[in-house]
Amino acid sequence: MFGIYLRRELSRRRKAALVVAMGLALGIALVITVDSVSAGMTQAQGKVLKSLYGLGTDMTVTKARSAPKPGGSQGPNFRFDAKSSGKTSQSSDRVMTQGGQALKSSLVGKVAAQKGVAAAVGALSLNVTKVDGSFTQGKAESSTGTGQRGGPGGGGQPQVRGGGANFDVDSYSVAGVDVAHQSLGPLATTRITSGRTFTKAQTNAKAAVVSASYAKQKKYKVGSTFTISGTTYTVIGIATPDSGESTTDVYLPLQQAQSLGDAKNKVTTIYVKATDSQRIAPVKKTIQSNISGTTVTTSADLASTVSGSLSTASDLASSVGKWLSVAVLAAAFLVAALLTSSAVSRRVREFGTLKALGWPSRRVTRQVVGESMVNGLIGGVLGIALGLAAAYAVTAVSPTLTAQLGGTGGTGGPGGGPGGPGRQTAGNTLEIALSAPVSATTIALAVGLAVAGGLIAGAMGGWRASRMRPADALRSVS
Repeated sequence: MFGIYLRRELSRRRKAALVVAMGLALGIALVITVDSVSAGMTQAQGKVLKSLYGLGTDMTVTKARSAPKPGGSQGPNFRFDAKSSGKTSQSSDRVMTQGGQALKSSLVGKVAAQKGVAAAVGALSLNVTKVDGSFTQGKAESSTGTGQRGGPGGGGQPQVRGGGANFDVDSYSVAGVDVAHQSLGPLATTRITSGRTFTKAQTNAKAAVVSASYAKQKKYKVGSTFTISGTTYTVIGIATPDSGESTTDVYLPLQQAQSLGDAKNKVTTIYVKATDSQRIAPVKKTIQSNISGTTVTTSADLASTVSGSLSTASDLASSVGKWLSVAVLAAAFLVAALLTSSAVSRRVREFGTLKALGWPSRRVTRQVVGESMVNGLIGGVLGIALGLAAAYAVTAVSPTLTAQLGGTGGTGGPGGGPGGPGRQTAGNTLEIALSAPVSATTIALAVGLAVAGGLIAGAMGGWRASRMRPADALRSVS
């Protein structure tokens, strides 16, 4: 009897049921869209932070560089040997540590021993500035023109003509990698697309892995060689970053990098992986308390340095978007409840007659709630369909968002600040394509909202119907 009456009433009031269902559907669709876009924002931010950190890296330990002493060297200093030949080629490399003050390698073990730390790996960040070119010696010529004052015979003063210098300056970043623990550190966010990576036996090998962008710029391939400060290295692999652009140009075994940078048993960055990714803050506090003078940077700290359209859109999705969806959903629930209550008030004769025939109030209430629940479920199905369509449209269009990694002078983030080891960025920009993934949790939330909307509307309408009396039906008869 309940099902037959329910089907007949919904069929008879099809337009009213559709209006209630569509109101709920719009609210639910907006919730699904905002939730899926927020999930896409989270994924995009994860890609950005992955390009800053190593895969599996929860935090890094560095030490801020101390202020230079008065009268100290403030910039590059290149010295070339003077030679008597007319045209002489000159080349010089200046290798400097980057990413903060160097730390003792023994601190890596001390950090690894802290409570909550699963693993710790040291890395050394270098910046190499190569000056390469030639001097051309000028030639002395004497002027013999008339009317000039000079020595006997009217000769003029000798003048140097020609000569000069032509030098190219190339600056690139180098990361010293602990070849025994490559799953944590500078190479963790890359994949080898040509050649191979270091073996555990190559702790001091004259071998290098170069980034794909740098290899393209220098026309390097596997087997190519290059020289840094008189040491020749052979390219054994080409690395491509998992996301964004490479922020390190050359990867060397840690011992080789320490030799080049005159930093024996030194590192500039300690990459740390926590035993529990949900307890990063306590581990950070423990490291800072037990190892004084260091700076511990987590992904949350780096997230605050990310700006650009990605950050703006994420803020809108997390604040304005969510509040807007809550407001629209609340309005949809209220409209559904008011429309249901209004529909009940127009069915005075019907419910009064049913009560006169012996229907108890709870049965009338159950009938109204049942109709509202069906309207809510229909609205849920429509809302899920609309939400999925909106999420699919966002993914299909894939709008590009930019993430500006704020310049920190090479001292704030892992390996020397956002942008990676040794890279002093005034603002490294990454472009991320936005997607809108819809999870099973979001669908379950939509179903729950549909049921909740039906219950709220049914509760209000049922309460109104339960208060009607048979006499009300008689008074409504004209």
